[in-house]
Amino acid sequence: MTKPLAIVFYEKLLPGSRIGHQLADLGWRVIEVKMASELVAQVRSQRPVMVVAELALRTGDLCPVITELKRLPETSHVPILGYGDPKNQKLVDAALQAGVRLVAAEAGLFDQLPHLLEHVLAVD
Repeated sequence: MTKPLAIVFYEKLLPGSRIGHQLADLGWRVIEVKMASELVAQVRSQRPVMVVAELALRTGDLCPVITELKRLPETSHVPILGYGDPKNQKLVDAALQAGVRLVAAEAGLFDQLPHLLEHVLAVD
């Protein structure tokens, strides 16, 4: 059986690359995307089971990209786990409104990743 595919989007090398390695250790295939402008095309072409995305970007705002993913029929079903600083309530609220299923604190992401995956992948 084929391993499930996750797309991990990040700008900062750490923790981004570490998330990819941890997902691989948990049995996932991982594609890393490092430019927000490429995320929609990658999700459309690769058809992942989920997306894990860094929310606080140095180069722009990820929320319009998330909104686009949720607007497109072929990608709207893909759950998104966002991560960042939970104290940035404005960013957390904007990400949830854009369509992120769950926002996790960057600091505790690694210890909680298996549990977070269960929550993000749970069928409503």
